[in-house]
Amino acid sequence: MTETVNASQQVHALLTDGSTVRIRPVLPGDHERVLRLYDGMSTENLRLRFFTANRNSARQSADRLCAPATPGRRALLAESGDELVGVAEYDTLPGTGTEAEVGLAVSDRWHHRGAGTLLLEHLVSLARADGIIQFCAEALAENHAMLKVFADLGLQTTRHFDGPEVHCTVRLAEDETYLSAVDLRGRTADVASLRPLLRPRSVAVIGPGRHPGSVGRAVLRKLRHGGFTGRLFAVHPHAPVVLGTPTYPNVQALPLTPDLAVLAVRASAVPLAAEECGKRGVRGLLVVSSGLDARQAGALRSACRWYGMRLVGPNCLGIANTDRSVGLDATFAADPPEPGSAGVAVQSGGVGIALLGGLSRLGIGVSTFVSLGDKYDVSGNDLLQWWECDDRTDLALLHLESFGNPRTFSRTARRVTRRMPVLTVDAGRTDAGRRAAASHTAAAATPTMTRQALFTQAGITATRSIAELLETAALLHAQPLPGGRRIAVVSNAGGTGVLAADACAEAGLTVPPLPSALTAALLTELPHGAVADNPIDTTAAVSEDQLRACLSVLSAAEEVDAVLVSLVPTAVAAATGDRLPRAVTCLPRDLACPIVAVLPDQEASVRLLPAESGSIPAYADPQAAAHALAHAVSRAEWLSRDAGRIPPLEGIHSARAAGIAAAYLSAHPEGGWLEPRDGAALLDCYGIPRLPWGWAENEDEAVREAERLSGPDGPVVLKAYVPGMIHKTEQHAVRLDLRGDAQIRAAHRDFVTRFHGRLAGVLVQPLAEGGLELLAGVVQDDVFGPLVLFGLGGTATEVLADHAARLAPLTDQDVHDLISAPRCAPLLLGHRGATPVDVGCLEQLLLRLSRLAGDLPELAEADFNPVIAGPDGVAVADVRIRLTPSRTYDAYLRRLR
Repeated sequence: MTETVNASQQVHALLTDGSTVRIRPVLPGDHERVLRLYDGMSTENLRLRFFTANRNSARQSADRLCAPATPGRRALLAESGDELVGVAEYDTLPGTGTEAEVGLAVSDRWHHRGAGTLLLEHLVSLARADGIIQFCAEALAENHAMLKVFADLGLQTTRHFDGPEVHCTVRLAEDETYLSAVDLRGRTADVASLRPLLRPRSVAVIGPGRHPGSVGRAVLRKLRHGGFTGRLFAVHPHAPVVLGTPTYPNVQALPLTPDLAVLAVRASAVPLAAEECGKRGVRGLLVVSSGLDARQAGALRSACRWYGMRLVGPNCLGIANTDRSVGLDATFAADPPEPGSAGVAVQSGGVGIALLGGLSRLGIGVSTFVSLGDKYDVSGNDLLQWWECDDRTDLALLHLESFGNPRTFSRTARRVTRRMPVLTVDAGRTDAGRRAAASHTAAAATPTMTRQALFTQAGITATRSIAELLETAALLHAQPLPGGRRIAVVSNAGGTGVLAADACAEAGLTVPPLPSALTAALLTELPHGAVADNPIDTTAAVSEDQLRACLSVLSAAEEVDAVLVSLVPTAVAAATGDRLPRAVTCLPRDLACPIVAVLPDQEASVRLLPAESGSIPAYADPQAAAHALAHAVSRAEWLSRDAGRIPPLEGIHSARAAGIAAAYLSAHPEGGWLEPRDGAALLDCYGIPRLPWGWAENEDEAVREAERLSGPDGPVVLKAYVPGMIHKTEQHAVRLDLRGDAQIRAAHRDFVTRFHGRLAGVLVQPLAEGGLELLAGVVQDDVFGPLVLFGLGGTATEVLADHAARLAPLTDQDVHDLISAPRCAPLLLGHRGATPVDVGCLEQLLLRLSRLAGDLPELAEADFNPVIAGPDGVAVADVRIRLTPSRTYDAYLRRLR
């Protein structure tokens, strides 16, 4: 073949059995390969594909598939190594422009592995980008396999039977049903591909080394003595035996093909070792080697993709599966992971060691552990899907420094967090992240805000440190979720109770006064002098039995959602022999209310106390306990609310908007800021309300537009339009409350003088009649996609920095959260008797802005500031929109990194 395929045109993806295929456009040079594909098909399958067993039809199909590309026709192939797996094509039907006929053929050897469905998913993505809205296909009624492929896609499909033939029509509109079907297929394929890594039946360590300091030798020792139940080999060119393990000179000499190969060789030797593993048929590769340069890294990736190997690493600590039927500890951590129920995925080996040690000390233990290292392939998203299908895991801990596909990660995490807590460390919060930007929106959209939006929408518990991660994991593992934010604080020393109450309040919890009936019930159980307000001071004279009775009453009270008990050692308890912590651990098993302890005298920041009710988390300081409780409350609130939906919107003209963007970028290939008229046209395409306005290129036109908009006496606003200007107010490019011809002409002449040679025109608007000034905007993030921001607007928006953000597409729940999250939210609802704004109109504006951002990947920034919100509606007073050239990217298309 003389043709080449651009790297952006080819992707690798997983089939249902976990094998890897490459998908790319069909080239003219593929003609002989396509013919061989058809020649290898059985007569029956050939008949089902072409309605005849005559192989001339196959040749005609090959000619069509491999013809030079023409508009309205697409053809894709899937290949594994040198083998052609299948082909798929569509041709736009004449006279339609939006409907295409689709065809599909898969090699007999690759049937029932999801190759046809995967090809169709990629063909559907291309068709949508080309404006195709419907596929049609003809099939024989007896071709049950093909009919099932169309039915199982998840797209709306109709069938029409005509004798022995079936006419299928497939609507290509992407909806939740389709995305869920893609998710399920992706999860099945992902889990299958990870089995050689996490449940291998045989492992080969390549490069174990003879010296005690060798990383490979350490991994081999851990495997040999860690209870691995499969067959274990070592590969070393000279040593006949390493640590008592059978050793072979190279991978080809091994007596069987290992499921998993651990590469612990020098960086320069990694590509060749990976190539040898691929040729032998290894399915999983763990590379603990570090220091690969760009060429070596590229060669490693290429070998893994060509031979269909999943890769963990390089530069990683290793992997482990504590299931006794596997016993895999392929790490070089000092201590073996304790068996348990937490799934752990980290990029940093040091963080991994800290988490393994902390989970072991707490007694939670680990189900599976993966150190992702430089994360060339296997990612946190893969591990979430593994744990979702693993009945041993009920807690997921992540430490990720980067996200390959945040939108896919978010969909997966939203699903997994419904089943188990997913915790992470929000690293890098001190990075100001403020770009040199030409809009308020871009300035506000820091990387921290983007990452936090992802965590919030996905229901991920984001902590500030490794210690807080473990402290929160202890509570979520050991106790039920709180029913609300009302905390009862109990202490045997008044000062510590006050500190605990302060910590709860600072963490966003409440410590409310208790009702009189509950107070009276508590006082009957407590010693004389006790105070039964909240916090509750039992006094140092409290006995073990009295404290237990007090906690029992509180844990059963409807007015209490959680109990925090802070206990300090006293001479009184020592003299009486009372062990107050035992009052906490001996509470009944059937408690629905979570209880946490604060024991300032303990050395560990958190530990789990064995208790009749399971275990009680005990913290060394009240702040740790309060933060853990706050995270538990947030999780309970997230689980209790509706998942949200993307509501349908009327009056959307996506095609017209795409035409505006295409026309602008055709005239400005490098991109830039839209002129006001084009910006207003884009808003109109999405039904986004804006203040009336006029455009004037001289002072006579300014006077006419002012009279048209506000009558002869105004008042009006004039805004100078100077291409490239960032903030109009700071440049004195706005004149407010102008009345009559004289003021308007004077303001226009001032603009002409001030911006000599740069003034492109003037916007004329009626003066807004009061209202709250808000900011709404979008920033297109290269990795995370469109981020929608909302908050307080006007000239002080950056000073006050009162903004919230969510990733598009927005659900109705996301919009509710966006509006209620900023500190200014009470102003929207009528703070202190003020008239509330029309929140429904505000929600519609944000939903339509989200749709605009989703439809136009060319939209780099959109800045609506101010948005004037009042009781009768909302309107955009000023808009700035920047477009950049952008290739269409389907975030939900199945593909490997």
